[in-house]
Amino acid sequence: MWIADRWKDYKVIDCSAGEKLELWGKYTLVRPDPQVIWDTPKTEKGWTRMNGHYHRSKSGGGEWEFFNLPDEWTIRYPLIIGKELTFRLKPFSFKHTGVFPEQAANWDWFSRLIADVRQHGREVTVLNLFAYTGGATVAAAAAGARVTHVDAAKGMVAWARENAATSGMAESPVRWIVDDCVKFVERELRRGNRYDAIIMDPPSYGRGPKGEIWKIEDNVYPLIKLCANLLSDKPLFFLVNSYTTGLQPAVLTYMLKCALAKFGGKVESSEIGLPVSNGLVLPCGASGRWCKD
Repeated sequence: MWIADRWKDYKVIDCSAGEKLELWGKYTLVRPDPQVIWDTPKTEKGWTRMNGHYHRSKSGGGEWEFFNLPDEWTIRYPLIIGKELTFRLKPFSFKHTGVFPEQAANWDWFSRLIADVRQHGREVTVLNLFAYTGGATVAAAAAGARVTHVDAAKGMVAWARENAATSGMAESPVRWIVDDCVKFVERELRRGNRYDAIIMDPPSYGRGPKGEIWKIEDNVYPLIKLCANLLSDKPLFFLVNSYTTGLQPAVLTYMLKCALAKFGGKVESSEIGLPVSNGLVLPCGASGRWCKD
């Protein structure tokens, strides 16, 4: 398992009975987590002294309950290459805060790859699809890459730009694109644009700005194959993240090996996780990594 264990401003304090107790900077939140199927004693004081609690509804969705929590605050992450990222947090619909902290394991992996190549004077172009609030975009830019950030939600792209600014990268070479990811890739192919690296974090289900329906089981492999045609003559890496139960690490490996066979290189896939204060690890999805070694 790839574990995001280098956080200083974030911690999973405990998890039990379908919920996790987290420390985000100075504030504690309780949020639901479907992986937490065990029921252990909730002895940590944070369970009764949290700053925010997301209550999931039995009919779907849910709502936040706040206790002395600001509308926004920031946390920092020290990339392994020596750069520091700063993220703006604000709890919003469906339990999210604006950052998936387990993804730091991937930020460190690809930022080192980019930084190593940049040391030799080579420019690196990165396409980040389903880019959300820009964690991967900011990490790649911090390593010296030129990034194209694509997400169908205008608000998420605006939030990502804020994260770039708070991380001191407002002037970094990033293209901010509000668009359906599949249609954007198709247009890039027609325009003849190419990228040295591709990151994608597709949702299990979603709709594009014009009502386009996305189902990951049906659409992710065709998109990976399509994106393979966007890679440059000297590709650096390809990263696919999955929070969908059916897409296990072995499935990610199989898809990447098939779609990227012509490039050689190597594929590794694993669960990603977060350390818990009790010494255990909370699983948080899976990632598939291809790199040209």
